[in-house]
Amino acid sequence: MHDIRAIRENPEAFDAALKRLGAAPVSADILSLDETRRARIQAAEEAQAEQNRASKQVGAAKAKGDEAEFERLRALVAETKSRIAGMQAEAGELDKKLRDLLMSIPNLPLENVPVGADENDNVEIKRWGTPPSFDFTPVEHYELPGVKPLMDFATAAKLSGSRFVVLQGAVARIHRALAQYMIDTHVDQHGLTETWTPVLVLSEMMEGTGQLPKFGDDSYQTREGWWLIPTSEVPLTNTVNGEVVDEATLPRRMVAHSQCFRSEAGSAGRDTAGMLRQHQFEKVEMVSITHPDAGMAEHARMTGCAEAILEGLGLPYRTVVLCTGDMGFGARITHDIEVWLPGQQTYREISSVSYCGDFQARRMNARFRPEGGGKPEFVHSLNGSGLAVGRALIAVLENGQQADGSVRLPEVLHHYLGGKSLLRADGILE
Repeated sequence: MHDIRAIRENPEAFDAALKRLGAAPVSADILSLDETRRARIQAAEEAQAEQNRASKQVGAAKAKGDEAEFERLRALVAETKSRIAGMQAEAGELDKKLRDLLMSIPNLPLENVPVGADENDNVEIKRWGTPPSFDFTPVEHYELPGVKPLMDFATAAKLSGSRFVVLQGAVARIHRALAQYMIDTHVDQHGLTETWTPVLVLSEMMEGTGQLPKFGDDSYQTREGWWLIPTSEVPLTNTVNGEVVDEATLPRRMVAHSQCFRSEAGSAGRDTAGMLRQHQFEKVEMVSITHPDAGMAEHARMTGCAEAILEGLGLPYRTVVLCTGDMGFGARITHDIEVWLPGQQTYREISSVSYCGDFQARRMNARFRPEGGGKPEFVHSLNGSGLAVGRALIAVLENGQQADGSVRLPEVLHHYLGGKSLLRADGILE
């Protein structure tokens, strides 16, 4: 959510930033609504002062025995009280309209974010590793001989419909090993605190991180009103919802491995083959809550944490800065990390690392108490995939495929697989 005071002070800069996103200017609407709201509040305060004066005069008129003046003043007090209630109710409605408007406006991009319309305008800033060369035509993950019988889309469709999968045997074990490797690396090498959270959250938590009210169609809600999390960014970030934390406790760096649920409402017809885009999937998510001065350094650190997972797995990747037209609702800047998929002969997103500034903190009313004293300030928040487990599985299977249909597995996974290093073409680990 945006700071109304900042918009009052520099509406031109606010509209210019929105223009970079391709959005229409809205400062005039915001300020008009804000001015009307403040006028109603001021009028109510003036009427309250008038009522207070009249109330004192009522007692004086009663004491003097001036019945006519007593009745006139009593009627004035009653009439003023009614007017105040009406103005306060109107101010409350205007306040809600203003908050709803501010909640619907995306975060403003940093000045160094490239302006563009879509993913074609993203800017590559790093490339690591060399895509493997094969003396055969590489296939996609679900076409590998040892994977086909263990990645069961037909049974999943019978159970749940499209865009679900049942993993079995060796493939399920590799999937689990990847998640364990990611968590262990982030905890032991990157200093993140492992966290386990609910996957059902209240609407207020979805509002806090920006999924609501604008993107409700992208998630699932239960009959009881809970929401299934689209990522553990939601519960992790909201651990500071409504809190005033001590500055000395910052940064708070957390990581969680969780099930995630997305309706994929806006992706009909995209990536329908294989398990690239699912309604239910697993992700290892990183979240940092930081001091405002440390936000950008933390963004670079978090990007490095995600890249390190891919480098450990030996998977070629590239990192891009998203342009204004491809960036998410709550981000000020986002790095996408894209892993090489031989079956598609292209790089595909496996992590998005976003710096949100105080955008989410204002929605959550999450602040910190400065060590030197003074008024509490809003924290800054960041989130990033470290990584999407299913997409990492796809990348491991496709990059490690051999001519005989087997798959060589990354060395860092051998420990988690009981020392086994190869998925044979018959689906057996050895």
